[in-house]
Amino acid sequence: MLIEIVMFLLLGILAGTFTGMIPGIHINLIGAFLISASATFFFSINPTFLVVFITSMAITHTFIDFIPSIFLGCPDTDTELAILPGHEMLKQGKAYEAIILTTYGSLAAIAVLGIILVPAIFIISKTYDLIRELIPFLLIFVSIILLSIERKKLPAILVFLLTGILGVVILNLDIREPLLPLLTGLFGSSMLIRSIKNKTKIPPQIISKPETNILKPLLGAIIASPLCSFLPGLGSGQAAIIGNLISKTDRKGFLALLGATNTLVMGFSFISLYVISKTRTGAAAAVQNLVGTLNWEIFILIIITIFVSGIISFFLTLFIAKIISTKLDKINYTKLSYITLSLLSLVVFLVSGPIGFLVLITSTITGIYCILLNVRRTNMMGCLLIPVIIFYLF
Repeated sequence: MLIEIVMFLLLGILAGTFTGMIPGIHINLIGAFLISASATFFFSINPTFLVVFITSMAITHTFIDFIPSIFLGCPDTDTELAILPGHEMLKQGKAYEAIILTTYGSLAAIAVLGIILVPAIFIISKTYDLIRELIPFLLIFVSIILLSIERKKLPAILVFLLTGILGVVILNLDIREPLLPLLTGLFGSSMLIRSIKNKTKIPPQIISKPETNILKPLLGAIIASPLCSFLPGLGSGQAAIIGNLISKTDRKGFLALLGATNTLVMGFSFISLYVISKTRTGAAAAVQNLVGTLNWEIFILIIITIFVSGIISFFLTLFIAKIISTKLDKINYTKLSYITLSLLSLVVFLVSGPIGFLVLITSTITGIYCILLNVRRTNMMGCLLIPVIIFYLF
């Protein structure tokens, strides 16, 4: 059985590398496919092996998915904020450094998860019922904090409300994976179109290691990430913003904070599944569909898988990032942006259909408009916060 577990763990790392590197291909799609196929093609496979596969794929994805976000400006649903400082470092020839920062954060998150595992299980089990009743009010409080740190408050509120209304409309449409065209348009294709218009040129990339203190951003991640175990609508991006408010850091520290929260949120989703049987990520939902309620043996196997796949993914991410960094300046970035934009459009059309493609166009136009208002693009996360607030209030 050990050989099979190792094999499925390595296959999961390979799948997570694929989903992380290809814009628009999310682990939720692979998870949904496994759920449907487990009753037909994979009915003879032990569900435990599939749990190992999904877990290692999910953790690997949290490491790898910063590569297209920083190099190409193509966000996953959890890495949209990395575009902001990451793309600036790319234009300065420091993309590899940006990837290292997110990767250090993710690796530190794996270590932290092991340290706080037992206290987290206790705290979540004792506080969930209380916090569940406060969910909409906590989300409102978080939204007010995010808007209050803006210098241009009226444009920021406009962006927050505009994207919030867009989110309410789109999330109520009968389309598959509505977040794919919504977030791709707001954070990905809008920026790609701006890069094409401005004829962005990428300088040769410097292969160097950053000098930054990871302890400060890690502290913010530790405090903020568990919130996502309770609060639907809060992803790793919002957790990173809250963490940055708790433990204020610079641009490099913020990238490390993003990496840490991205991985911690995924780890906490499995803890929440075990403790309160609630799913906050597609990976945790897929595991629940496969095995139902987690027993402690499968939970321990998940934790071990997280540690092993996290360590392997750390070195794998640095290896891939180094190769891309040495080749990127030889590529016509405008043509690459066109190709990436076409690929994103194709993926959206295939996954979410014609209506999803119209959503992509609408959210892209909205994203461009918000960029022109010159406020933080984090305000566009109103597209998730406002729908969840409305859902819990009404």
